[in-house]
Amino acid sequence: MIETSRLNRGKQKKSKKKKRKVISLIFLLLLISAALYFYFQYKSALNVSMKATGVSQKQVEFNGVQTKGKMNVLLLGIDSRGEEKSRTDTIMIGQYDHDAKTAKLVSIMRDSYVDIPDHGKMKINSAYSIGGAELLRKTIKENFDVDVQYYALVDFNGFSQIIDTAFPEGLEVNVEKRMSKDIGMILEPGLQRLDGKQTLAYVRFRKDAQSDFGRIQRQQEILGKVTKELLTINGVVKAPQLLGTIQPFINTNIDSGEVLSLATSYLSNRDEGIKTLRIPIDGAYEPKRFQRAGAVLDLDLDENKAALQEFLGENQ
Repeated sequence: MIETSRLNRGKQKKSKKKKRKVISLIFLLLLISAALYFYFQYKSALNVSMKATGVSQKQVEFNGVQTKGKMNVLLLGIDSRGEEKSRTDTIMIGQYDHDAKTAKLVSIMRDSYVDIPDHGKMKINSAYSIGGAELLRKTIKENFDVDVQYYALVDFNGFSQIIDTAFPEGLEVNVEKRMSKDIGMILEPGLQRLDGKQTLAYVRFRKDAQSDFGRIQRQQEILGKVTKELLTINGVVKAPQLLGTIQPFINTNIDSGEVLSLATSYLSNRDEGIKTLRIPIDGAYEPKRFQRAGAVLDLDLDENKAALQEFLGENQ
């Protein structure tokens, strides 16, 4: 009886080991399959998007300064059209606080009238036209005393393709008014699904009474919708396609390890959402017109600087 019991226990141990081995093999096969799926999805999307004209991948000068515990990124939406020198209509600072696990987004209006180092007072988007991302970084530091460590130049063509990849049936948007002037199409008011080109037109429209103020509001709205989708299971599945799609349309000095660290940290606290701010803030600017600069937003620099620093936690 004792011998039989030992034999049974021995058989049970061997059976458990065999099961664990089989489970391990299945898990390994699943990992390999997932890796192959992600790789081929990524390569397929990359091959398609590489056929389009993207942003130059040439490394640009950018002497960003690290902010302790925070990751500040200068996000620039550019319209390169294959040109060496391009313009930027969208200027944002994205921040992720690794300790607090909070994400923030600041939109700086392009007509903000500021001091550009060694060039005098101009619209802030002139800094990029004159001296690229580095001069714009210096301009932000000089006027608002905010350090930006990284940059990301994103071509508008890539934005359209990201929308089409993430939302194959269109992105649901409530268009508040009829939009047509200078966007190459007509968007009628009402709740509807927009494809990539229509969504790009929606976020670029500014030929109404709200001008750039409405445009920035729509940009932040769409970025919020896209971010929310990417943090779902469906969004994770589409991740390799999105990475392959955007790569030719983005130039950044953020390395892949930093991106992975940020994504892992943010996903663990994704219910927090993204907080937003617009510069200039309400009541801290005055519309003016100057001969050389045209129509500008003359900032109350002290108020806007204080608001930006408080929002980004620069004084903490």
